Amino acid sequence: QVQLVESGGGLVQPGGSLRLSCAASGSIYTMGWYRQAPGKQREFVASITRGGDITDGDSLKGRKTISRDNAKNTVYLQMNNLKPEDTAVYYCSGGNYPGHYWGQGTQVTVSS
Repeated sequence: QVQLVESGGGLVQPGGSLRLSCAASGSIYTMGWYRQAPGKQREFVASITRGGDITDGDSLKGRKTISRDNAKNTVYLQMNNLKPEDTAVYYCSGGNYPGHYWGQGTQVTVSS
């Protein structure tokens, strides 16, 4: 069993930036992010494999960068120009395939 622990969420004003981090307790093939806004289904944000191959989702299009530090078993999500509609719980996910393991989630709130 692999544990995923997110950090970096919080309250940010519209137009601001946040960087989320997710540390895995072991080395895993793919790591990525999903988000779930109140009353909506969970949606895919992006993922990255150990080799650096990125799969990009429609959310935060053009305003996000996913990266990974394999030595630290950590994935990052840099989010820029945040909008109120980006408010959601952001979940780290990964493993042998997307959705294999899940973190507890970190709240991101975009509000003035």
